[in-house]
Order: sequence, then structure tokens, then C-alpha cells
Amino acid sequence: MQQATIGTHTFEFTSSEGTTYVDGQPLKWDLVPIEEGHYHILYDNKSYRAELVKIDSSSKTVTLKINGNNHSVKLKDKFDLLLEKMGIAATNSNKLSQIKAPMPGLIIDLKVKAGDFVKTGDALLILEAMKMENILKSPGDGMVKNVTVKKGDSVEKGHILVEF
Repeated sequence: MQQATIGTHTFEFTSSEGTTYVDGQPLKWDLVPIEEGHYHILYDNKSYRAELVKIDSSSKTVTLKINGNNHSVKLKDKFDLLLEKMGIAATNSNKLSQIKAPMPGLIIDLKVKAGDFVKTGDALLILEAMKMENILKSPGDGMVKNVTVKKGDSVEKGHILVEF
């Protein structure tokens, strides 16, 4: 399952046997590519011109121009939804103060130290949990004030790892 949020409306998408479902109903539309990034859509007996304006993979946001009007679409895949359900979704705030362990695990590598300046998406450290390596990234720009762990430390969920 995936979710798309446009303004205040959230839609759930699933696919099965070549059919896409939106909020449990089959999506009945005709989508015809005109040229790269431009499409013609027939939906509910109405014609739409669509242009893919921008894809921001770091924030999982797509900007579409439909009949001359821009629309921002926030996307969540099954992993985002799972993390949200587990209560460890990324913060919506760009103000950094600290990064906490999203789950218990072992610190296997540190990518930053006190005094480093980081940008959104920069790797901070690698946390091994359930035999998987998880790269924890910076949710915003800021300066590292303190790294409270070292390589080889075991941490519990909620343990403060990096302060900004």
C-alpha cells in the first residue's frame, strides 16, 4: 500500500493483477504520454493536461501541473507507513535538536563528530538492528553539538545519539 496526500486529502493506493486501486476502488482512467513529463488524462469523462514539474526524492514530494494549476503531492510508501505505525516516523520539523535511536541496536559506524555541519539527508551514523544496517540521516541542516555514542555501543529505542 502507498499513500498520496494532496492538500488535506489523503488517498491510499494498492495494485493487484495489473489494476490500481484508490481507496479500495479501481482507478478508471486513460493516461497517454505526450512527451517526456507531459501527459493527457481522461477521467470521469473529463480531459486533463498533466505535466511532471518536479520530483524531490529527499522529501518524497512530486509537483504536478494539472490544467495549468500546480499541485504538490506528498508520497508515502509501505516502509514510511510501517515506520509511522511503529511510532518512529521522521519528524516534520526542520529544526534540529537531537536524533534518537528509532529502535534498539548496535552502533557500527559514525559518520559525523562534534563541530561538523550537516545538510538534510547527510548520513550521521549506521545502526545495526535485526541483522540490518540502518543509515540514520539528518532531517535538516545544522551543526553537530555532541555525539553521545561511539562505535560498538549498544543502544535502546529512544536513546539520544546526536545533539545539534
